[in-house]
Amino acid sequence: MKLQRYDTSYIKDYMETPEGYLTVNVPITRPGVFPYARKDGTVQMEAKLPDEIFSDRTIYSARSKPVTDGHPNEPVTIDNYQSYAKGMSHTDSRVEDFKLYISLTVTDKALIEKIHGGYNEISIGFLSDVVAESGTYNGDQYEFVQRNVEINHIAIVEKGRAGPEVAIRSDSDAWQIDEKGGNTEMVKIKIEGTEYEVDPAVKAHIDALTAKMKGDSADTLQGRLDALDVTLKAKDQEIATLKEQVLSADELDKQVEARVTLINTAQPLLGDSFDFTGKSEREIKEAVISTAKDEFKGDGKSDDYINAFFDATVEQVQSNGFSSTGPNIAYTRDAANNKQLEELKNKRLNMRS
Repeated sequence: MKLQRYDTSYIKDYMETPEGYLTVNVPITRPGVFPYARKDGTVQMEAKLPDEIFSDRTIYSARSKPVTDGHPNEPVTIDNYQSYAKGMSHTDSRVEDFKLYISLTVTDKALIEKIHGGYNEISIGFLSDVVAESGTYNGDQYEFVQRNVEINHIAIVEKGRAGPEVAIRSDSDAWQIDEKGGNTEMVKIKIEGTEYEVDPAVKAHIDALTAKMKGDSADTLQGRLDALDVTLKAKDQEIATLKEQVLSADELDKQVEARVTLINTAQPLLGDSFDFTGKSEREIKEAVISTAKDEFKGDGKSDDYINAFFDATVEQVQSNGFSSTGPNIAYTRDAANNKQLEELKNKRLNMRS
């Protein structure tokens, strides 16, 4: 949606025609960054970039446009032209001195009399797309860019007045905009000990920038540093935890060696069909114990108990030269040997004297 904007400049001189009309040649806009007040009182900096206001589209849009007495409350069209038009711009719009110039003729007697009385500002009413786009132009930062600028009318205005939505004060170098309409009282601002009178919108913008700069106080900066310190300590702890979880080469070698030893010890008892993949040390030992005692259940038994039972089973099998060729083959079915196995197991567990 296009937004309505206004720019102003002064009528510095004019020529009176034989018919009593006034012809004026004026600059109507130039590139730059200018403050526009929002309804909430804040200010947004909008850029008029050369490639936009010096585009054919904008230059041609200034030609043959109605001259009005002040800004109407609506864009001027064929439907309301007779009500608002007090003259017409010419077809000589062009770029000079890095400004957009055009000449125009005022044909309304009442408006001509106002001009003679000092009613001598020209303000263009135009429509544009205001796009959120930040950047810097000629050292001035902006937050928005006016795109697709199309001039609708050229108004003769009383100093500082710019229509129903905004009021504009201007000189030959810059335009400042507020929202109240009518004349805008200038306010004072002190810069490096010297007071200046500026438009309230300009002061609001300067105050906003000052407040933003003051926002980064010593406490604020210290708070940010403390937050960074906490983050770094958390990262250090995370790194330390990860280091604890990573095995050294020697520790890994020991674990691999223990795993290989366990598998080599258990495989003769469990047979080639037993799958060691994914089995824990305890699961392998319980499987070996089960070859000697088919009703064995390891649920609720401690690791020490399982280790002792496993060692006793392996000792018994190795001492008798048994290997696994079937269920429970680790048992000798010899009462004496079974008794010996129990004695070894109990000795390991220190369950009996």
